[in-house]
Amino acid sequence: MVAGDGRSGTAARKTSLMSTPPPERVPIKTHLSSFSEDKVISAIKYELGRGGQVFYVLPRIKGLDEVMAFLDKSFPGVEIAIAHGKLYSKQLEDTMEKFALGEIKILLCTNIVESGLDIQNANTIIIQDVQQFGLAQLYQLRGRVGRADKEAHAYLFYPNKGLLSDQALERLAAIEECRELGQGFQLAERDMGIRGFGAIFGEQQSGDVGNVGIDLFFEMLFESLSKVEDHRVVSVPYHSVQVDIDINAHLPSDYINYLQNPMEIINEAERVAEKDIWSLMQFTENLRRHYGKEPRSMEIILKKLYLRRMAADLGITSIYSSGKMIFMKTNMSKKVFTMMTESMASDLHRNALVLAGDQIKAELLLELPKEQLLNWIFQCLAELHASLPTFIKY
Repeated sequence: MVAGDGRSGTAARKTSLMSTPPPERVPIKTHLSSFSEDKVISAIKYELGRGGQVFYVLPRIKGLDEVMAFLDKSFPGVEIAIAHGKLYSKQLEDTMEKFALGEIKILLCTNIVESGLDIQNANTIIIQDVQQFGLAQLYQLRGRVGRADKEAHAYLFYPNKGLLSDQALERLAAIEECRELGQGFQLAERDMGIRGFGAIFGEQQSGDVGNVGIDLFFEMLFESLSKVEDHRVVSVPYHSVQVDIDINAHLPSDYINYLQNPMEIINEAERVAEKDIWSLMQFTENLRRHYGKEPRSMEIILKKLYLRRMAADLGITSIYSSGKMIFMKTNMSKKVFTMMTESMASDLHRNALVLAGDQIKAELLLELPKEQLLNWIFQCLAELHASLPTFIKY
């Protein structure tokens, strides 16, 4: 057994520009059931038996030691490591590298791996207490496996169905339905119904709109504005936002033919993004309604528009990266930044962010490929954006 220490970990593949998976990739087989030690042992034995590696994910740091004791007893002689966001960076980085090299066979961790640690030889993920994860988190975690020519398995365990809310059960059912690859957008409409502006791209969002009626929401909004007039978010014009993420998204020829005039559609998307986030959401829903699910390249194009729109609303004028660092220039005050980050649901994003002068900085464990970088920043800004109803905007 080994243990790791540090911050968030990620490494990923280059952008895929096709709506269908490469022919060598095999769909992920999802198993949703009540927790059983025998099922866990069987799943791990199967993966280790074919020379693979395993992610074992818990929602909280509390409980990792107990599961480690169970795994040590069940798999003597197998290298097992612990990873979570409150450990020291250098030790966690070493652990991630050992896992990537295949020296560690089972990585016991929190959702620190949700944003893109891709290990070709890790084709089984076990997620315990799934009722404590959001739909988008489960989708991201499930995507950590299935990168090679082997059939990948995602085991989603809940303690007792009687303990799950209807919303949690609906999320899990949606995840299980998404068995095919190339469907990164498929959860969006389900999530819109479940969580409001919860996940236009399957990204987790927490905000008041999804939990209360729209009339009550606006009543709460105006009441909040009257009470916190010194908590101001100064938005900036959409076209003043510079996003320096060099990622080219080339639409597949069949999708171009299907759209007939793709540039006109993309230009229209840019125009509605200039208005507000809700107009962009409506545009996205209409696009899906008329043309079906977007290929990955169209998803990238839309995500960049959402990224720019959210940045403008948050008072962020530029976004760029250098190595493992992400920089976002902002007019945000320290008080507003603190309140926003405290409202974030993801420890992975919240713990990475620091406000230094007029810049929000994030240090990642590893330098990310461009598509993974785009996804990380998108998820981060989406969580910050969810807190905007609490603040006065100018």
